[in-house]
Amino acid sequence: MYEIPFHKNTIENKQFLITGGAGFIGSNITEYLLQHGAKVRVFDNLATGNIENLSAFKSNTNFEFFEGDLRNVDDCNNACKEIDAVCHQAAIGSVPRSIKDPITSNDVNVGGFVNMLTAAKDAGITRFVYASSSSVYGDEPNLPKKEERIGNPLSPYAVTKFTNEVYANVFARCYNLELIGLRYFNIFGPKQDPNGVYAAVMPLFIKALLNNEAPYINGDGEQSRDFTFVHNAVQANVLALTTDNAAAYNQAYNIAFGQRFTINQMYDAICAYLQKDIKAIHREPRDGDIRDSLADISKAQQLLGYQPQYSFEQGLPLTIEYFKQIFG
Repeated sequence: MYEIPFHKNTIENKQFLITGGAGFIGSNITEYLLQHGAKVRVFDNLATGNIENLSAFKSNTNFEFFEGDLRNVDDCNNACKEIDAVCHQAAIGSVPRSIKDPITSNDVNVGGFVNMLTAAKDAGITRFVYASSSSVYGDEPNLPKKEERIGNPLSPYAVTKFTNEVYANVFARCYNLELIGLRYFNIFGPKQDPNGVYAAVMPLFIKALLNNEAPYINGDGEQSRDFTFVHNAVQANVLALTTDNAAAYNQAYNIAFGQRFTINQMYDAICAYLQKDIKAIHREPRDGDIRDSLADISKAQQLLGYQPQYSFEQGLPLTIEYFKQIFG
């Protein structure tokens, strides 16, 4: 539950489309919007999303599930009917998956993105918020990461997210859309997928430790990340969907907390909370990964009013308790 509302302008009875709404971040955004009286249509093909993430909303008359695929133009057009604003979370995630299968990542993340932009434009929808990624910074070495300073992408996934931002700028100029991109930094929290070869590292660690197993750490574990609790990402999306600050439109923003921890520190913190003494197994570094990541969030603070409420230390217990219920 979200006790403190993030939005200033009313969202009651507004109709939002959440692409990828059965996924981790999308389902959390859906929960917030429904809790505050909005109408939500989730558009998902369930390729990576989990319908169980939406089970709590089935009886809500303001909730609608539309099963379809971003790569299908008709599906995108139908999903956008009678919608006030689009929150585009759908994508094929994971750097390793994009390296193994760049074609599917491009088809969904770039082709699907253009389909959705076009469908929104044709439906007369002006506000379009989309998920970008800190991966766009690539080999740019300076910390903290600032929006105006990016390097060369290190994976096909990073290329797709950078391309999304380029397309967003073009559509904004050509069609007068209000596009806002959110560069996520290592979002974690409840509903994150703990299963499969491409699962995120934190739920993998928690799952392994709850099963008294030793997880793998890629490389020496001293690579650092700006771990960001999912409620902070929800706040950013809600602010972006509802802002009336014209200076905030057609921009990309870092969405993070503004602190970094190493993978080893994160693993040790999970072990300490669970009172486990299990040594992780180190293996070769992963292709396409950046070494260090830390966000400058001042732009989002100034233009969107973003004020992340959950630090890594505050979000971690909430995340572990969620997965204890799942794997208990």
